[in-house]
Amino acid sequence: MKQTVIAVVGPTAVGKTKLSVEIAKAFNGEVISGDSMQVFKGMDIGTAKIASQEKQGIPHYMIDVKNPEEPFSVADFQTYVQHYIKEISSHHKLPIIAGGSGLYIQGALYDYNFSAQPRDEALTAKLEEELKSEGAASLHKHLEKIDPQQAAKIHPNNHRRVIRALEIYETTGKTMTEYQNEQVLESPYNPILIGLEMDRELLYDRINRRVDEMVQDGLVAEAEFFYQKGLEEYQSMKGIGYKEFIPYFENRQSLEESINILKRNSRRYAKRQYTWFRNKLNVVWYDITPSTAEERFRNILGDLAGMLKKK
Repeated sequence: MKQTVIAVVGPTAVGKTKLSVEIAKAFNGEVISGDSMQVFKGMDIGTAKIASQEKQGIPHYMIDVKNPEEPFSVADFQTYVQHYIKEISSHHKLPIIAGGSGLYIQGALYDYNFSAQPRDEALTAKLEEELKSEGAASLHKHLEKIDPQQAAKIHPNNHRRVIRALEIYETTGKTMTEYQNEQVLESPYNPILIGLEMDRELLYDRINRRVDEMVQDGLVAEAEFFYQKGLEEYQSMKGIGYKEFIPYFENRQSLEESINILKRNSRRYAKRQYTWFRNKLNVVWYDITPSTAEERFRNILGDLAGMLKKK
């Protein structure tokens, strides 16, 4: 019999963390963070890690499991999440994934075979040399020509993923998009995906205010700490909430500009998240507003009770 797993998805700042705790309290569950940035130790404010009091005694996994110097891929994410699903199930608890990007959640719940994609160390080294000599923009343009769908998902500064997508094409003759589309979307679990959505203007206002709160809570100092450690080229510093301040630390941009760019990038990310989940996965959506969230959460818990009986 397949293990039931609940995933709470939707754009950033919509209320997924709070809902996941409510679900865990109602249905004897434990929570796995689906945010690939929350794995990095010390990167707390910029990744909006859940505070101890917010957990309300519910165990949380996949937080602070990597040092900021370490890489963390979608395949790593899949391995960790599947391990924690197994561990939580062994406690006779319900696994609940809170948040995360569409590709990562899809990879974990639908068992994409990332490790089977062939690697070619010589080709990787060659592409890394091209990155140094020609720059990130040139490499990303090359990816746009062969796999525009994947290029649209990968930021030019995410060198590791750009190189990986090019490497797959060079070694297999297939684009990463083709490779992903060929995989059968069948889950080893019984996944229930609960999606939260909000009016765009309300959501964008919420995102802007959350960024202001992060800055007040010490986000700039947190980002500068990792910058001073020389991590600006590492994956952890390329996440939204950290990369935006690097030009400020290098006296190329004002603090106000950096904060505004962070707000813009966060809004754009929210839009991409929503589009992915709408197009790729079977999600039960609930529209909420800040004032009706608690009432809507009660409705969701009632609906979930019925869904879990059917499973």
